Amino acid sequence: MAARDYISVVGSSTVYPFATVVAENFGKSTRYKTPKIESTGSGGGLKLFCAGIGVNHPDITNSSRAIKASEVNMCAQNGVADIIEVKIGYDGIAVANSRKAQKMDLSRKDLFLALAKDVPDPGGAKRLVPNPYKTWRDVNRSMPNVKIEVLGPPPTSGTRDAFVELAMEGGCKQIDWIKAMKKSDKKKYKQVCHTVREDGAYVEAGENDNLIVQKLIANPDAFGVFGFSFLDQNSDKVQGSAIDGVSPEFESIADGSYPVSRPLFFYAKKAHVGAIPGMQEYLVEFTSEKAFGEDGYLSDRGLIPMPYDERKQYSQSAKTLQAMK
Repeated sequence: MAARDYISVVGSSTVYPFATVVAENFGKSTRYKTPKIESTGSGGGLKLFCAGIGVNHPDITNSSRAIKASEVNMCAQNGVADIIEVKIGYDGIAVANSRKAQKMDLSRKDLFLALAKDVPDPGGAKRLVPNPYKTWRDVNRSMPNVKIEVLGPPPTSGTRDAFVELAMEGGCKQIDWIKAMKKSDKKKYKQVCHTVREDGAYVEAGENDNLIVQKLIANPDAFGVFGFSFLDQNSDKVQGSAIDGVSPEFESIADGSYPVSRPLFFYAKKAHVGAIPGMQEYLVEFTSEKAFGEDGYLSDRGLIPMPYDERKQYSQSAKTLQAMK
């Protein structure tokens, strides 16, 4: 199997900058080559990861959401058993705009009404209509009369999955008769709350968060959806909107008060440890206190560390190569 002398990592664009820093430190401080990290999106990464065992397949995939049961099954069908799950910390999803524009305070309900494909009839009837809202003021009278334009990740992205679940569904279920649908027709409820409009108000901007930042600078009326670490690194150019009155900040994500935050992971193949040089050492580096700890180098990049006991647990499973149950 050892026809590759470096670690191959794919997956989440949100985890990508963290994995890149770990890979660079690992390359400098050990005798192993610097791992090759690619940004393919969480869904895309898990697809590549689950395709098989051996040097033609990645060793590790980064993910900004937990692996789904269907993906574990896909892995198993292709001989990928013994998957090591490592949670690395937390991240918030920011809805950001240019510093040249007004800072917004959005509710999750505003985000649902602005971005869902079908919304409750503005006339008050308990029925859904194709989204008629063109400006933020149409959604909420207290907001500016600015065209709705939100640049965000594609469906293969874990950031998109989490945004839809935490922000849009979070707003959708505040509408009582839609919330009631969850009991009577769960599939329909999910479809209503999770389907993003396709008429140009939401613009799929690929897996490159830096590109979204560039577009926000060029167009102060637009908003972008991306992980807190990108907001943190570009805070001289863009600002995060408050969501339900809470701004996306290190402290508010760490204490759970910011409503749109989620855990970040990576998944590794136990079968590749020992066959690909440096695999276990890389896992140990990533889960060391100097990397993902309270004062670790990843928190300087915007990763929100887990509580100590949780860090200890994942650091232990990386050392002992403990596979998911």
